[in-house]
Amino acid sequence: MQQTLSKVRWNRQVGPDVYQIGLDCPEGYHNTQPGQFVMVHLPGQIAPLLARPFSIFRLFRHANQTQGIELLYKVVGEGTRRMASLVPGERLDVLGPLGQGFRITPDWHKVYIVAGGIGVAPMVFLAEALKPSGGGRRHQQVFLGGRSQGDLLCADVFQSMGIPVHISTDDGSAGTHGLVTQPLQTSLASDRPDVILACGPMGMLKGVADIAADHGIACQVSLETIMACGMGACLGCAFESRSPDGRYRHVCLDGPVFDAAQIRL
Repeated sequence: MQQTLSKVRWNRQVGPDVYQIGLDCPEGYHNTQPGQFVMVHLPGQIAPLLARPFSIFRLFRHANQTQGIELLYKVVGEGTRRMASLVPGERLDVLGPLGQGFRITPDWHKVYIVAGGIGVAPMVFLAEALKPSGGGRRHQQVFLGGRSQGDLLCADVFQSMGIPVHISTDDGSAGTHGLVTQPLQTSLASDRPDVILACGPMGMLKGVADIAADHGIACQVSLETIMACGMGACLGCAFESRSPDGRYRHVCLDGPVFDAAQIRL
């Protein structure tokens, strides 16, 4: 974990109120795991007062050396509105990498990735990490959901990696008309994966976790929540677990990625 004043490499709009920003972070990120996050603050700004968490969208490298990180973010308030106005050469205060990412095991041969809206932010990095090395084979499928077509992000990125993508929208403006759990259920009827990995709104995560439990399939979920510090000091992201001792977990330290069977969604 390091705190750096990171230079903006690029900051481009990729969807309605959605941006990708590249940040120079050459030190401390070479072992970053998909699902980890950073805390970001605008230097010299009073509002917003606190840093905000952002999933690491991907790493960018040169000559096999990590040069920095890329974040995918949506403009939803004053802080992200100011982020959207940043230009190359300006700087952001970045603390990371933080948290526990997805636990990838070599025995996975079929993987389902489920993402809702901006919950897709850590999943491109995840899909890249799941690509086997040394000529091995691992089959991935991606299920993307959103309220409408404008909420669907990164379908082209997954497709460029040769990954089948199933799309659904609440209003039927693209793909299947309905929740992302519908095409997931349909696919499970004929093609059982070794694990389901998900990130998105809490209702979606609960639905995915319930489906995985009904089918006896392992499931990991990345929780989206408000954080004030990202290091467990403020206790603002406490979350109820299913542990026998009844101990609460903290999304920033114990997560944001959890085994879905070990927490109460």
